[in-house]
Amino acid sequence: MKKIGIQGIKGSFHHEVAELLYKETSFEVIPFHTFDELAKAVVNGSIAEAVMAIENSIAGSILPNYALLDRHDLAIVGEHHLGIHHQLMCLPNQNLAQLQEVHSHPMALLQCARFFDAHPHIRLVEAFDTAAMAKEIMEKQLHGVGAIASIQAATLYELNIVAHSIQTIQDNVTRFVRVTQQQHVKENQEASKAALKFILDHQRGSLATVLNVMSDCQLNLTKIQSLPVIETPGKYAFFVDVTFDSIAQYEKAAAVLKIMAQQFKVLGVYKNGQR
Repeated sequence: MKKIGIQGIKGSFHHEVAELLYKETSFEVIPFHTFDELAKAVVNGSIAEAVMAIENSIAGSILPNYALLDRHDLAIVGEHHLGIHHQLMCLPNQNLAQLQEVHSHPMALLQCARFFDAHPHIRLVEAFDTAAMAKEIMEKQLHGVGAIASIQAATLYELNIVAHSIQTIQDNVTRFVRVTQQQHVKENQEASKAALKFILDHQRGSLATVLNVMSDCQLNLTKIQSLPVIETPGKYAFFVDVTFDSIAQYEKAAAVLKIMAQQFKVLGVYKNGQR
């Protein structure tokens, strides 16, 4: 049975995505407290693959996870876009006015910030996982405490939903990626998307030149993100996602970029998981 790691526990959004991605596979979900623990488990081989959130349409890129992929030489082999609907829940027979605190993952709190502007009596508290907080409320019978989590979590842990879909923007989508060790990656002729990292000379127009190469090779740039190179203050690494119609287009561009960049790294070549 294939072991698939997730950040969080049963009832979390990561768990929901794992069930969707591996529904045709015999698999076992292995929960981890943090993304760092999750990444290290892939590296040491205790799990075959991991599901990791990488970007949200409201909160933006999850930058620490980009750094984890890079630092541990993990490869992206697939992706899934999940519509995120945050529910505010608490013990049965309690209501919104009785809540004094709401605990959830920092990303969930950020995505629901506007809702709580109208409820200043509620103190927001960061927790490591959405579903784990829902479970804790039920197990410890925490009165006056709410959680932000999924409908599945509310059902699983028998909590009362006091406010539905409280995310600031209703069309709230998180992109999750499947990651594994580089040596486990198999060539995929159906690939239509690539995740790349490169570092350029600190010269005027160097990034523009790279973007022109991508355009000339008919690659569509769907995302660009920069992170500082810690060892070299003032220098940045660029993380980009590109889509393409044929693998030959990508291979042509990659060959040129490898020559142009000071450092060039492929984080994954996989099938585009379009929304």
